[in-house]
Amino acid sequence: MRAPNAQPQPVGGLARRLAHILTTRGIDPTSTAEGGPEPVPALLAAESRIPARYRAATADHPAVAAWVQGIAAAGRPGPGGAPGIAQGRSLLIAGTTGTGKTHQAYGAVRSLIGAGVRLRWKATTAADLYAELRPRPGHDGERELRDLARCPLLIIDDLGAAKQSEWTEEITMRLMNRRYNEMLPTLVTTNLGMADLRAHTGDRVASRLAEMTDKVILDGPDRRRTHTAGRRPVTAA
Repeated sequence: MRAPNAQPQPVGGLARRLAHILTTRGIDPTSTAEGGPEPVPALLAAESRIPARYRAATADHPAVAAWVQGIAAAGRPGPGGAPGIAQGRSLLIAGTTGTGKTHQAYGAVRSLIGAGVRLRWKATTAADLYAELRPRPGHDGERELRDLARCPLLIIDDLGAAKQSEWTEEITMRLMNRRYNEMLPTLVTTNLGMADLRAHTGDRVASRLAEMTDKVILDGPDRRRTHTAGRRPVTAA
């Protein structure tokens, strides 16, 4: 039995790692919040599922931030009063290559978790989605499709970038139709304009996306090329 004044001690490798990260950020890992959610530990735990490049991403576009606020506000209270993802609008982020679409998408996830929203989410690219669901021995693609369709928040990155076929069009339609019918928030990014997206995914998918999503258009130069151009060339000594 722990003494009344003893400080709680983190147990296990993951807890020790989280405590170290909190300490380096100037946060006392033994402290407890007084009222309200405790978003920092949840955010740190989620970072292992976020690609390293986007672990500090922020949803700094006004329309993306507004969508995050709407989803958080619509959540049903759960244990401890923290909201959970409920039905809500989806978000379509469109723009040319390198304009920050994926950055905004992961920033939205981080913002939701940071706001104390209890969040079960999954992120995939369209190409990885099709690869995962493609029929093969020993894999239940239908079960995976059902899990994706029921996930409270699903991110589909680069819709329209993968090679299209009748099979991929049908898979996309089945997934989006189920999420459309249940009004589950889906965050989609694409390099294509709506006309090209319709041609690539088909009328049925494009029609549902048009109705279920708020749309954000990102423009500007390719941030990757700008970043590369800003590097100093390495010269031999």
